[in-house]
Order: sequence, then C-alpha cells, then structure tokens
Amino acid sequence: MRTLAFLTAILAVATTTLGQGWEGEQGDSDLLVPKRGDLHATVGVSLDSMYVWRGYRVFENTAALHFLADLNLFDSGFGVSAAGHRSLSDEYDLEDRERWDYTVYYQNGLFSGEPYATNFRLGYVYYNYSKLNKGESLDRMEAHGILSWPNLLPIKGLCPSYVFAWIFPARDETEDNFRVNEAEGYLHILMLDYGFTVPGIVSWVPEHLIKIHSEVVYNEGVNLGPHNRQYRNPEYGISHAVVGLSTDMDLGHGLMLTPSAYYQFTFEDTINDNDDEMWASLSLTYSF
Repeated sequence: MRTLAFLTAILAVATTTLGQGWEGEQGDSDLLVPKRGDLHATVGVSLDSMYVWRGYRVFENTAALHFLADLNLFDSGFGVSAAGHRSLSDEYDLEDRERWDYTVYYQNGLFSGEPYATNFRLGYVYYNYSKLNKGESLDRMEAHGILSWPNLLPIKGLCPSYVFAWIFPARDETEDNFRVNEAEGYLHILMLDYGFTVPGIVSWVPEHLIKIHSEVVYNEGVNLGPHNRQYRNPEYGISHAVVGLSTDMDLGHGLMLTPSAYYQFTFEDTINDNDDEMWASLSLTYSF
C-alpha cells in the first residue's frame, strides 16, 4: 500500500508539472536575486484550514492563523523575519503549541544568464514555543540551505530546487527540564515548481501568477515533539510528498492576495499516523 501511495505521488508530481508545460517547502524555491540599494519590508497574515509543517499536523485538524514580518536589508541579500503561528481553537493542549519563528538569512544568485544559473539561500531559524509553563521547553533551532535552478530545464517557468535542513534542540538535554525537546535530525527536500501567468478574472487585477508546486521529503530522524503524540522518531526514508496550487493576485499598492491548496501523501506512520492530508490557505501581504 505504501509503495502504491508513493507511485501515486510521483504520478501526481509528473502530471502537475508536465501537464501545464512548473516551491523548500511550499514556496522556498521563490528566491529573489537582490538588487542594490533600498530597505524593503513585507508584512502579512494568512489563514490555513489546517496547519501542516514539515509533514506534521501542528494543531491537529483545527484552523490556524499566521503572522509574518520580513525585512530585506538594503537589497544586500541579508534579511531578518519573524512569523507567528496560532491555533484558532481554545483547547489548552493546542494553545501551548503556539510558535514564533525568528530567522536571519542571506540569499543571492550565481552565474546569472547561464543555463546553470543558481539562486541560493542560507538561513538560521529559532523556533520558540512561548506558551509553555516555566521549566518546559520545546524550542528548537534550524540551519538550512536552499538551491534553485531557474534556467536548468528547457521549459520556461519550470524550476527544480533542493533544500537541506538540520533541526536540533535549542537547550541541552541534561538541563533540569521535564519536557525537553529531543528532536534532532535532517531533512532533504526535492522540489519542482512551474509558474505561469493568466489574464485576470476581474478588471482591477490584470493578470494572475499561477504556481504549481511539488515536493518529496526524505526525513533523517526529525521528530517534531508535540506534533507527534507518539514521540517516536521516524524511520530514515521518504516520509511524505506534497503537491499544491496557488495564485498571486496583485491588488496594487503593494498588496498581494494568494489563495492556495495542498495535498500531502504520507508514507511514514510516525508522521500523522500515516494519514494523507489536504488543506487550503488564504494569505494577504503588503510590501513596501
């Protein structure tokens, strides 16, 4: 059954990419090659019907609200960002999973104009669980690298990417901490995205950017603690795959509305009890 699910996922990836003649993780391949000069910022909010992160359901099956603030430091390639993730449920065991992510990164491009042109991003993330009681910690850190090749394939808009992420505890396990986070491991994510534009459906939005996204994730022992009730480390191997569809609707004046939908094929039973997942999202961002 698991082999059949994997073949179905690969077929879905091939269908979405080749059928339209084209994000690590749901969008990380959209790297910007910096120009020089100004200070830029993006703030935003999004609503998910269910929050799935690194393959795990964070707030079970409840909806979630996300907040984002990103600061591009004078188009140097360096940036900092903060993102918050909050369940819309009042249950305590979901509330204490509220998380704030603090990121510093550098992104740029090499070999511009060449078939092997490469966009890259190097980043560090601190994941903070702010709602836990004193003496508890599920905080973790992540170091990641993202490589993207926009000109590598002959189909315009078809872009392969690779993500490497190392996730490890933010506190020493020997501390006097009865709920210490023992999650440590590596993720390898292979992505294929296809982007194209279509005419707008309303006169005040001239065109839409459509993005078809696919990814396959190899998990080397990453256990995300409170999102995995069994607290068992996953077996090394392909844990899940994701396909998705989104569109950017430019509302003008720096506003962007992005509806999206995703489907996850789960192959490892320590990831969401081996259940497949489907969810939708609606994001609104303002860039200035």
